[in-house]
Amino acid sequence: MRRRISTITALSALLAAATLTGTGAVTATAAPSPTAQAPKAAASHSGASEAVISTMVHDLGLTRAQAEQRLQQQAAATTISPKAQKAAGSSYGGSWFDQASGKLVVAVTSRDAAPAVARTGAATTLVSHTAKQLNSAKAAIDTLDKKHKAPAGVSSWGVDLTSNKVVIDVTSSAAHDPAVRAFVASAQKQDTSHAVTVKTTASAGPTTLSAGTVGGDPYYSHNIRCSIGFSVIGGFVSAGHCSQVGAAVYGWDNSYIGNFQAGTFPGNDYSWVNVGSGWWTVNVVLGWGTVSDVLVHGSNVAPVGSSICRSGSTSHWHCGTVLGMNETVNYAEGSVYGLTETNVCAEPGDSGGSFISGDQAQGVTSGGYGDCTSGGETWFQPINPILSAYGLTLQTS
Repeated sequence: MRRRISTITALSALLAAATLTGTGAVTATAAPSPTAQAPKAAASHSGASEAVISTMVHDLGLTRAQAEQRLQQQAAATTISPKAQKAAGSSYGGSWFDQASGKLVVAVTSRDAAPAVARTGAATTLVSHTAKQLNSAKAAIDTLDKKHKAPAGVSSWGVDLTSNKVVIDVTSSAAHDPAVRAFVASAQKQDTSHAVTVKTTASAGPTTLSAGTVGGDPYYSHNIRCSIGFSVIGGFVSAGHCSQVGAAVYGWDNSYIGNFQAGTFPGNDYSWVNVGSGWWTVNVVLGWGTVSDVLVHGSNVAPVGSSICRSGSTSHWHCGTVLGMNETVNYAEGSVYGLTETNVCAEPGDSGGSFISGDQAQGVTSGGYGDCTSGGETWFQPINPILSAYGLTLQTS
């Protein structure tokens, strides 16, 4: 269904729907009519929209100048990261953005590699394990999980670059459960590099952020409502737990948009929907009338430690920090691999929604725990693996 859109606020309900399945997801981007222009978001000299800057000020307690400076520093860190990794060679132990210094920090296992890394503009720190060793130890736990499903008391596991460890998160209430202890013992026994450690958390296990159908800027399909993640050429991407391949998808106004073309969950958590029937796609993430909408210009991966913001139809705009990458989350439905962890809050209905850093798409909301009143953590499915898996092209203009 075509309709003229005079403000981005009207469009925002459509674009946000791609991320969180459930109560407040918005649908695929409805494009302007052939004569309309894509909405413009105000941009600062940092290259980021007012939506990103103002939300960082609100959620992260930064001044405007500090927010702009951090975005500039993060962009520089993102640019030099591949060069720094190459310079580190086989001693590369991972890298992250250090908010205190504003620099990319590269872990190396050999002091001899430090000078070459420093010439790229990155700082260095000496560690015991290479990134290859850490990823191998984490992959071994994934294999263990596939053979012997991790018990519910094991909430997640992944590489913690700053500690140079593979951390298994266990809920405190289940720390002494025999099944949990057996799973952890098996993971540590097969870890020849001694990189695996255990952390207890008081929170309940993570869940996907789905919810029943309710009013307000959703997309609907097979009795669920979710949010849109990002527009791609010919459609939009969202969370896999929102999908049912072949199912029709309807917009905020109940008009037909398209169908789920593919989706996978658990294992991965991504899907995509084709867009037609008078709907169109634009490179916009909604600001929900609280902040200006954001224009998407790429999908460069923000390092661990970077500031990141999320848009979803239930809790709208919130910002936080990237805590970890390539993590496995143990949902009740099964484990999902390769997720990115953040301390951004989310709520039911935000599933499938957009995670963005500056003007760079990062991923679609998968799940988490907590809420936006008490706080919590949320994981997202990175965008680039989705594009690669389905041969899609992110819409950037």
